[in-house]
Amino acid sequence: CVADSGEDALAFCPDSDYAANVELAEALAPSTPRAPALDPLQRVATPNTTQCDAVAGLLGASLPQVLKSLLVIDETDQPYLLLLRADHTLNEVKAQRWVPGLRLASEAEILRWLGPVKGYLGPVGLPAGIRVIADRSAATMANFVCGANEPGFHLHGVNFGRDLPEPTHIEDLRNVVAGDPSPDGQGTLMLCRGIEVGHVFQLRTRYSEAMSVTFLDEGGQSRVAEMGCYGIGVSRIVAAAIEQHHDARGICFPPAMAPYDIALIAIGLNKSTAVRNTAEALYQSLSEAGWAVWFDDRDERMGVMLADQELLGIPQRVVVGERSLKEGLVELQGRLETQATRVTVEELTTRLRERA
Repeated sequence: CVADSGEDALAFCPDSDYAANVELAEALAPSTPRAPALDPLQRVATPNTTQCDAVAGLLGASLPQVLKSLLVIDETDQPYLLLLRADHTLNEVKAQRWVPGLRLASEAEILRWLGPVKGYLGPVGLPAGIRVIADRSAATMANFVCGANEPGFHLHGVNFGRDLPEPTHIEDLRNVVAGDPSPDGQGTLMLCRGIEVGHVFQLRTRYSEAMSVTFLDEGGQSRVAEMGCYGIGVSRIVAAAIEQHHDARGICFPPAMAPYDIALIAIGLNKSTAVRNTAEALYQSLSEAGWAVWFDDRDERMGVMLADQELLGIPQRVVVGERSLKEGLVELQGRLETQATRVTVEELTTRLRERA
């Protein structure tokens, strides 16, 4: 459910039905081939300049021309150097497919494997033992900037195949960005926030094995069934509905989700017999007609009663007041309407049905 306050980042294609959590949305490889290696390799002094954007500015390069190198460690303490374009961010969920138990290397581990080069890491001249994985976009870079694995220095005009080996392990390691091609080939991606209201669980054989749920396959062999299930978060659905249907005065529930269909508000019920009799009769008749009615018969000021109804988000409001009753009328107003409509008591039911 799309909502600016949502906890999840979503990628979707407005030209198709494609949508995915950003953690899972695939970033396709660039469709354009790598540019030719034209620039000479240069070792450039970049003292006290470790951030990619600062390096780009110092060397007159654009951020997509800078290669970002991340030293990470897997669950067996094996080091990997992950290569991404500097304008992209690492997607740890994707990266853990290739680096189980992934974590960023500590300063001590960087020192152990590469020396005192934090902020100046790069893929040129790596020692044996460090495995390299390049993101799809990084693998197509040419004439790029990267760390020199030397404190205070970067390399400019770096090219795969000339200055370092061609990447042999190329994977989707990054988060998608707005404007990326949609994985279904139907357009480009946009990003938004969303509230997760449902789940799909891949249970595989965990429970079917425990319950001995088997079937015979085409060859007559007994196999354990694979299971899956769907989960709907009821409270999350309510929260998502409120996020998408509210205004400055409170909730604006869709009729199908509202706790009541009608708020019946009696103004001065304890002071007017006519108001009391009319309101109680309307409550009875509207309830018998099938509506869920919230009857506010409190001895409160009119402003308080109306504000409470708007806060709760009940779709329709019927106000019974002594002044209108003198003309045989009550006030009918939808939650999203700015003005009330005065209708006769006799036609109220018909007008409510027209709004249903």
